[in-house]
Amino acid sequence: MTVYLSLLVLALSVFGQEQELPSGPHGCTEGSCYPATGNLLIGRAVNLTATSTCGLGGPEPYCIVSHLQESDKCFECNSQHHYNPNHHRNSHRIENVIYLMDRNGDNTWWQSVNGQENVSIRLNLEAEFHFTHLIMKFKTFRPAAMIIERSADFGRTWRPYRYFASNCTKTFPGIPANGLRHINDIICEERYSDIEPSTNGEVIYKVLDPAIHVKDPYSLDIQELLRITNLRINFTKLNTLGDDLLDRRSDVLQKYYYAIYELVVRGSCFCYGHASECAPVPGVNERENGMVNGDSKGLNCERCRDFHNDLPWQPAEAENPHTCRACDCDPVGSLEGGVCDSHTDSDMGMIAGQCRCKANVKGTRCDDCKEGYYGLSQNDPLGCQPCNCDPRGIIMTGAPCDQISGDCSCKRYVTGRYCNQCLPEYWGLSNDLAGCRPCDCDFGGAFNNRCMMENGQCDCRRHLIGRQCSEVQPGYFCAPLDYYKYEAEDPDVRTVHREHAPSHMVTWTGPGFARVKDGAGLVFTIDNIPYAMEYDIMIRYEPEVLLLPSSLRCGNLLPTEQLYTVTLPHRNRYQNLCDCVCVCSERRAIIACMLFQVTEGFDQVSLEQSGLLVLIPKYTELPGFQGNEPEAEQRQEEMIRYMCLDSFMITPMPALAEMCSKLICSISSIIHDGALPCQCDPQGSLSGECDKVGGQCRCKPNVMGRHCDQCAPGTYGFGVNGCTACNCHPEGSLSHQCDPITGQCQCRQGATGRGCSDCQPGQWGFPSCSPCQCNGHADLCDARTGECRDCRDYTAGHLCERCVDGFFGNPVLGSGEHCRPCPCPGNPGSAHFNGHSCEADHSSNHIICNCRQGYAGPRCDQCTPGYYGNPEQPGGQCLPCECNGNIDAQDPESCDPRTGQCLKCLYHTDGPSCAHCQHGYYGNALAHDCRHCTCVTAGTIQAACSDGQCHCDRQTGACPCRENVAGHNCDQCAPNHWNYGQDGGCEPCLCDPQHALGAHCNMFTGQCHCRPGFGGKQCTECEQFHWGDPQVQCQECNCHPLGSEMAQCNRTTGECECREGAAGKQCNECARGFTGVFPKCVGCHPCFQLWDDALCQIKRDLEHIQYTVQRILESGVTPGIKDTRIRELEKKLKQVQDLISTEDSDKIHQLIGQSIDDLRAEIALTDGRLMGVARELNTTLLHTNVCSCLLTDQFEKVKKYYKASLEAEEKCNASVSGPLSPVEQSRNLRAITEDLLDASKDKFLRALAAQNKSLNELQQKLSSSVCGGHSNASVNGSCPDSQCGGAGCRDDQGNRVCGGEGCNGTVSSSVAALNHARNVTDSLNAANEELQDVLRKLQGIASITQDVKNQAMNTLEKAQKKKDYFENNNKKLKDFIKKIKDFLTEEGADPESIEKVALQVLSITLPVNRTTLDKMIMQIKDSLSNLSDIEGITNQTSQHISKVKELLDKAKDRAEEVKDAANNTRQALDESKKAIEKARTALKEANENLNSTRNATAEVQHV
Repeated sequence: MTVYLSLLVLALSVFGQEQELPSGPHGCTEGSCYPATGNLLIGRAVNLTATSTCGLGGPEPYCIVSHLQESDKCFECNSQHHYNPNHHRNSHRIENVIYLMDRNGDNTWWQSVNGQENVSIRLNLEAEFHFTHLIMKFKTFRPAAMIIERSADFGRTWRPYRYFASNCTKTFPGIPANGLRHINDIICEERYSDIEPSTNGEVIYKVLDPAIHVKDPYSLDIQELLRITNLRINFTKLNTLGDDLLDRRSDVLQKYYYAIYELVVRGSCFCYGHASECAPVPGVNERENGMVNGDSKGLNCERCRDFHNDLPWQPAEAENPHTCRACDCDPVGSLEGGVCDSHTDSDMGMIAGQCRCKANVKGTRCDDCKEGYYGLSQNDPLGCQPCNCDPRGIIMTGAPCDQISGDCSCKRYVTGRYCNQCLPEYWGLSNDLAGCRPCDCDFGGAFNNRCMMENGQCDCRRHLIGRQCSEVQPGYFCAPLDYYKYEAEDPDVRTVHREHAPSHMVTWTGPGFARVKDGAGLVFTIDNIPYAMEYDIMIRYEPEVLLLPSSLRCGNLLPTEQLYTVTLPHRNRYQNLCDCVCVCSERRAIIACMLFQVTEGFDQVSLEQSGLLVLIPKYTELPGFQGNEPEAEQRQEEMIRYMCLDSFMITPMPALAEMCSKLICSISSIIHDGALPCQCDPQGSLSGECDKVGGQCRCKPNVMGRHCDQCAPGTYGFGVNGCTACNCHPEGSLSHQCDPITGQCQCRQGATGRGCSDCQPGQWGFPSCSPCQCNGHADLCDARTGECRDCRDYTAGHLCERCVDGFFGNPVLGSGEHCRPCPCPGNPGSAHFNGHSCEADHSSNHIICNCRQGYAGPRCDQCTPGYYGNPEQPGGQCLPCECNGNIDAQDPESCDPRTGQCLKCLYHTDGPSCAHCQHGYYGNALAHDCRHCTCVTAGTIQAACSDGQCHCDRQTGACPCRENVAGHNCDQCAPNHWNYGQDGGCEPCLCDPQHALGAHCNMFTGQCHCRPGFGGKQCTECEQFHWGDPQVQCQECNCHPLGSEMAQCNRTTGECECREGAAGKQCNECARGFTGVFPKCVGCHPCFQLWDDALCQIKRDLEHIQYTVQRILESGVTPGIKDTRIRELEKKLKQVQDLISTEDSDKIHQLIGQSIDDLRAEIALTDGRLMGVARELNTTLLHTNVCSCLLTDQFEKVKKYYKASLEAEEKCNASVSGPLSPVEQSRNLRAITEDLLDASKDKFLRALAAQNKSLNELQQKLSSSVCGGHSNASVNGSCPDSQCGGAGCRDDQGNRVCGGEGCNGTVSSSVAALNHARNVTDSLNAANEELQDVLRKLQGIASITQDVKNQAMNTLEKAQKKKDYFENNNKKLKDFIKKIKDFLTEEGADPESIEKVALQVLSITLPVNRTTLDKMIMQIKDSLSNLSDIEGITNQTSQHISKVKELLDKAKDRAEEVKDAANNTRQALDESKKAIEKARTALKEANENLNSTRNATAEVQHV
């Protein structure tokens, strides 16, 4: 760090001096110039270093070869301090080589450490210099080999100048030694490396060898060769006299080292030809001043001075000095006041002489702002300010803003200084050509044409959405032009409903038309106009002629009423009554009309009901249509072009063009200040949304109206499913319309039913009705087929012509017979009727019964095979035998005919119901699928087999296998088991999990599948000819066949059994006592055996000692004293500590005393054994003096551990004796404890007595609150003076006694509450049964009431039909008479014709005679008289209903009482449970306190 810091200081010094250099003219103006050379070491001692210097760490001796013959030949080197001729003359640091002598004329030198060959000297220069030659003067031998190296990048890379060696070929084999050929060749030179002279030898090196001619010494190659920043001299080999090769002792090497008197490094400043002199190094005053070129700077004049880079810097040439020229940059826009680039560098974007502009400035002189910037200023560090124009709003051609003012050039619809805002009524600043887009707000849906600049959202009126406010919010609509329609307020108007028919065009919008009589007056009230403006009045009508005077009043706009007369042409469907009538929004207007007949033949006019009068707004008065603006004219033109107004004149309205829909919505939004709600009827509409224009909701089937709130003509029953078609029968009804609520059609005479499509009761075959033919056994029949309904007298059939099942006879009218019950054997309906029908055999005069399934016999009093029971008894029946289909149903013996038990099971089934398979079979007995068991005897449990057959599971067929046997049939061992067929089952394989391929083995042999290298039945051993631990690895024996007895080695150690003379683990070496090369081993001399025995004995003794020492080191226990003994001692010490922590002082002292005795005995025994071990070690030491040098360290360790054992003994003694021992502390603790017990004994006894008293009181309170009595229990547990019992009380049988009658405890309350709850439950059940009886009676009454109602309805329908029939005939008669009158009054009637008509009238006869009519009248009267009983029945039913209501109210009241009682009972039970829990908790705490008190008492008594 010191070196680099010095370089920095030097460099700063040079820079500082550069400013003081004269700038006047000098000798470099005409061409290049170069300073003179000098010693570069002068003034640079701090930059000169050596890797080895003698005496830096202290005085070191050294010798001189030339003084070998003298007595004073060795000296001392001490370089701890710098050289001083008076005080530190023996300092030989590297700076001594700069000058040859000191100021006294004595030689100084640098010297390396003795014997160190690889040493280097390095000179670090602060800048680039020219290096010309090197001179070294040695004090000792010159080096046998060295290298001179240079660096031009301040030590980062190094290149050699020259190699020197006494033998170049041997020392530097890769370096040529044949002399220089080129000036920059790298060679090895031998002339400066001889051993002579021994002192004052020199080494001279010149960079430019004079022997090589240099054409241009100022060329770049030569300059590069001379240029250095660092110089290094590496000494790699010492020159010696050769004695160091035999002896490397320090006294021999003291005379071999490197020592230099003087080192000269000649060179000069490297100034690229721009300076003639060098600046002096700081601290050197040999030269007064140095000079540099006035226009260049740097330590090496390697760059131009500031503001002098108008021309790029170049090295000076002989003819051209390449001086630097001052920059011509504008100081306002340039960096650093006008500095230009010093050189060209494409990577850095530099061009020599180019001005360095500020960030936002451009131009050759940096005098112009860049595009996008403005306001060139000297105070601005960036030169110019950014325009900050919004790129979306500016015109892209040219500069975005003015370079003086900074105003941006905006697009057509963009404004603002920075072009970041849209003009009013424009939005969406973007890259479009115009910049912004027009708002285009809907002129009616928005309040104005302004919108938000960000998203273009217009300011919408109510319930209008969308960016342009042109969309209607869901649930709202735009009103059409004919939205305001009015109906006449006149009672003479009659509604005519019209249905929609496919063959007729619909010319109305509502349910139909309003028919107005001639001369009728109509009044229309207009009071709901929201917007005051002019309206056109229009009327819609059917083709009629009308003269219509009308009156219209509008505030004070007209002084008098206005009258209009309009003719309604026959060809039109609408007519404008007047134009441009002003209607105010805040006042009511009344329009009165009078209709007069003009043309004969029309006495009435039909006006459309849903809109007799329509107001059409004059849209041209609205904003958006007024003025001469192009938009207003375009909208008016579009209204006319697309016939928007004409579309609302006719009905039905045709589909609107898209442009019309948009314009109509805009008009509606202005008139209504937004959109109108749909208000769709939730029942009649499919959803809450409606048409955008008109507001028509989407109606359900047969529903109409804009709100879908009424049924269409010809339908009824408005509801959630729409309306239902009337479907009035065309022949039975007077019209297609029906009641809109009930759907009842207007029936003709003789027709009935809702749709007038049925005959009268007792008839069928509408419209040609005929009487029902039911053989007198029914009154009604099917209206379509004539099939009789509700046949009586046990008859059935289409015409009630046969008997029902269970009866026989001929019920046909006129046969004289009736239906009688079948005797099979009882009557139908009884519990003893076992047939379903019977028939009479007239030949035998017997009744033959057709029995039900399971019955047989002439009277069905027997059971068929497969059935059982007692059908001969009343109530008896035959049931199928429950054998699950596993018997022969035709076999009488298949099951017992009385009990039904299965006797003959088929398909290998068994059991009383044949419901499971036989033993030895399995499967589904219910599906006749019992199969034979297929168990293997060798694998099945012996108890399940007999006679070679084994039983299996009756459902699954699984056999009961022996242990570890698997398979459905027990035919194989379980996985990972073997030895199949044994009585105990299969055995586990136990294959080694690591050495086997799996856990499975052969089922019969048990052999596991071993991995390579392992064997054995369970792969727990190594395979043959292998050894090792199978848990780790098996290895091959590899026993040598010539040296081993067998190929198998020891399976544990791997050692082979060797033959005589062979040894080694694999028997491939000669044994001890044999010599030669294996396998040719020859026995040694017999004396070898004697020496070998002695050595073996010593080896065994040493191994025993080593083993003993190792055990002591590892365990710290002396052999002979087992670890269990030490553990026993520790255990006893632990007991002592545990006892000390308790309070039983007597026991503590007793055990401590016993433990002390045991510890003392153990310590004595241990001490004796340790002494014995010591004696044994001493004896062993005496026997092994020969090897004492090897055991010294071990013996020291033994003594150390023996000492540690003695210390442990002392600690053990201290733990049981002495003032600080646990025993003594325990004794003191006992004394303190006894004092405390004596002091607190009385207090404890008083507290104990108080606790006992509190416990007794608590027990009495608990017994009283829980049981209702005290708990004074005797010895046997009885409580004679407490009938209610209590805690601890028992009866004679030992049962606990608590509570009872007359006791007020919680238990008694709980029992009483429980009994009350049971009573309440019984009451609730009884009330429920009463309610069930009432319900059954109500059901009977309702059935009777329904029958009466049905009879009344039938009678009413008959009367209605008769009435209609008579009215119809009366009407026909009147029409006929009128026709006759008209015929007689006509002028063209002649007498003959009149006579014919008269004769024809006289010949007309009534369809029935008078008698029949009288009979019918009497029937009607009888029916009416029967109907009179309805009132009585109704009254009776009302009375029953009243009684039922009363019973229900009583039942409810009773239920509420029962509910309250049940709640009270539940609360009482809950409180009882809580009290019991509290009692249990208190008893538990009392017991615990009692136990603790007893324990404390026992301890006190013991004390």
